[in-house]
Amino acid sequence: MTGVNADGAAKAVAAAGGRVLTSLPVVNGVAARLPQGAVLSPEWVVAPQRELKLAAASTTDVNGAVSTVRETLGLAKDGNEGQGVTVAVVDTGIADVPDLAGKVTHVDVTGKGAGDGFGHGTFMAGLIAGSGASSGGAYRGVAPGAKLIDVKVADAEGSTDLITVLRGLQWVSEHARQVQVLNLSLSSYSPLPYQIDPLTQGLEALWRRGITVIVPSGNEGSKAGSVTSPGTDPVLLTAGGIDESYTASRGDDVVGEWSGRGPTWQGDAKPDLVAPGAHLVSLRSPGSVVDTSNPQARIGNGYFRGSGTSMATAVTSGVAAAALAVQPKLRPDAVKSLFTSTAYTAPGLTRAAGAGAGGLDAARVLAAAPKWPTSKANTQSDRDTAAIVRDADRWAAFEQALLANDRAAAYAAWQKLSPQSREWAGRAWAQLDPATRDWAGRAWAGRAWASGPDGTADEWAGRAWAGRAWAGRAWADVNWAGRAWAGRAWADADWAGRAWAGRAWADVNWAGRAWADADWAGRAWAGDDWAGRAWAGATWSGRAWAWLSQ
Repeated sequence: MTGVNADGAAKAVAAAGGRVLTSLPVVNGVAARLPQGAVLSPEWVVAPQRELKLAAASTTDVNGAVSTVRETLGLAKDGNEGQGVTVAVVDTGIADVPDLAGKVTHVDVTGKGAGDGFGHGTFMAGLIAGSGASSGGAYRGVAPGAKLIDVKVADAEGSTDLITVLRGLQWVSEHARQVQVLNLSLSSYSPLPYQIDPLTQGLEALWRRGITVIVPSGNEGSKAGSVTSPGTDPVLLTAGGIDESYTASRGDDVVGEWSGRGPTWQGDAKPDLVAPGAHLVSLRSPGSVVDTSNPQARIGNGYFRGSGTSMATAVTSGVAAAALAVQPKLRPDAVKSLFTSTAYTAPGLTRAAGAGAGGLDAARVLAAAPKWPTSKANTQSDRDTAAIVRDADRWAAFEQALLANDRAAAYAAWQKLSPQSREWAGRAWAQLDPATRDWAGRAWAGRAWASGPDGTADEWAGRAWAGRAWAGRAWADVNWAGRAWAGRAWADADWAGRAWAGRAWADVNWAGRAWADADWAGRAWAGDDWAGRAWAGATWSGRAWAWLSQ
């Protein structure tokens, strides 16, 4: 539950008869259990606890496997980039393997103990800072001079949840002076707008404190609008994945077919850029789930092959560490600007193809970093976000009026918004595709409360906040409003049977297998048959982090 501050959230929970589980100042909120039917005041956003599960798929080794990542990035094979910089790897843990000797500090927020029983976090760590000691330097990471903090948020099965990840972010927040870069190679699939989602808000809080946060565009594939949260947040640095075609030449680079493309459902252009993410060789966690399930992916004694935007995220985090070693005063906004301004293009790396600004060029980044402005003026999206945060209470009142179908109250709340917030709404509305604008016109302006001789329809429906934050999803639908996220207990243990899982966004068939349902594995993060979606499944060959080689 998030809102004004953690202490206020705790008091609101107590007043509603609930119990605080964890204080989370990083998101100005708490993790709590609320009684069934609890109603909180509108300044509090109550987001559901949800399970997040990482999984791996099978892969095939390639004879004579080589790594071309450093060459594609423009780095020397024997470099020692990243010295003096620390990267927090929020993941499944990091195994103590030779290539990471002396580099890792372990932090476990799961209570399961240090180590990586799943194998994903160790792979990310190797891409970021592996020394290549077990391969004569052949599989050296991008920033082998960097230190790592292993913030373990998932168990040996790769399972985690929102609260556990937020606990990990809270630890980073409390030790922010020790961390310069945060790598979160995870997609949450949250349907909430980034402006109120606890995960994205926690990551933005770390960004504002000077930590460069790198997140993936997700592995949902080549269609427009397939970027997943938290990669949808315009503030954070979102990485998509390059398929290098097994060569160091940039001319044959293409965006991986699995790499999520923008724009986001709120209209933001994502990813920001792309980095190598296909057929990458990195560290094994011996005996882990990924290791034992995919023996054909092993390379030599200590390495493994895999693909996905998780890997591209780790590569980007390594380059961020290298850049900060060269110019420690770079703020996160400046790092993002530096990366996107120096990216390279190729026939297969265009914005239309889902490459954002283009391919990450570490050589140009490191050459430009010493003279790059260490802080840059806020982007328009940064200014928009700041305005929305300042107007949080007014937006909450506006939302409640919409859910209550109260035209007069909605108009009054709209009038109280700052000019910056209303300008944001106007820009967002104008950027919508015609189909979405048409839907919004029918779903919002066509309602009785949004029309009339007093001009309220012209005042806000034509410029509507719905344009970016809600129009793409019918959040104000009458059926859904009755189970509203401010008025009903999203953190309630019985939430799945009561809230929008019961009668919201999709049809009854979807709702019956929704978020908290035990049978949701067949349609979500977990499950062996999730081939059409994301990380899991032995048959997920073409979309997995463990690429099925040609």
